[in-house]
Amino acid sequence: MAILGGLLLALLLPAFISLGLWQWRKAEAKTQLQSELDTRSQDAAIAMPTTPVDGEVLRYRRVILRGTFDAGRQVLLDNQVHQERAGYHVITPLRIAGSNLHVLVNRGWLPAPADHQVVPVAEVPAGEVELSGIAVLPAKRFFNLAAQPTSGWAPVWQNLDLERFRQSVAYPLQPVIVQLDAASPGGYVRQWRRLDERADRHRSYALQWFGFAATSLGIWGYFLVRRP
Repeated sequence: MAILGGLLLALLLPAFISLGLWQWRKAEAKTQLQSELDTRSQDAAIAMPTTPVDGEVLRYRRVILRGTFDAGRQVLLDNQVHQERAGYHVITPLRIAGSNLHVLVNRGWLPAPADHQVVPVAEVPAGEVELSGIAVLPAKRFFNLAAQPTSGWAPVWQNLDLERFRQSVAYPLQPVIVQLDAASPGGYVRQWRRLDERADRHRSYALQWFGFAATSLGIWGYFLVRRP
């Protein structure tokens, strides 16, 4: 019996510890990203370049941009929740003044109608605008709840796939998304999620897995000591 218990412990203990370390590393990674955002976003704002740059140059920097929106290629990003209510993020490309280069601007959260089949109207400011916001890198891995169209233009997207967007327009794009500042005009609800908002949850999961490891070790040790 002790041998069987030892073999079972040999399987469970590394698994529990590995899962705990995985959750702990996720928490630390999110905390580090938030710290980097807090630091870089406090630096002096820079003008959005009029030529393509590496996204790392702009990541988490506060940027100032001037230009005109392309209302015809606006996207509503589905499945966005704010205060437990479903809605969309309004993503609008902006042509940077003095260039044909565009950058995607996340203008904030817009509530969804009661009938989710109805697409809400997100008004786009006309003429030249001057805005500011934080540049972030777009996600590269997605989970789609349904097949995405491969041709034509869809006003509602499940995920903001920058490469898909590039293939859908005739102009070049900067490799970042600008999260519009609350003080800038032409936006909607702009209470951007913190990158570390679930870090404590990951740490809690990690402690649970470590607890399972300690409990398993304790149970095995208890029965080992009680052997006649």
